[in-house]
Amino acid sequence: MQLYENEDRHFAEFRRKVRAAEFLSASTEQLLKGLHFSGRLSVVVHNGQVLKSGYEEGYFRQTGPGVGAGQ
Repeated sequence: MQLYENEDRHFAEFRRKVRAAEFLSASTEQLLKGLHFSGRLSVVVHNGQVLKSGYEEGYFRQTGPGVGAGQ
C-alpha cells in the first residue's frame, strides 16, 4: 500500500511542477531567456528516461530598425 502512496505523491509533484512551469532546470531557463527563445520545446520520456528532445525555432532578435518589416 505504501508503494502506491509514494507513486501518487511523486505523480502529484510531477503534475505540480509541469503546471507551475518548473519543468526545466534553472540553467536551461536562463539560456532560453538569454536567447529570447519563444519557440516550442518537446521532450519524449519513456520509463523515466528522455528518449528524444527537440525544438521548433521561434526566437527573434531585434538587431536594428526594419528587422522583420518585410525585408
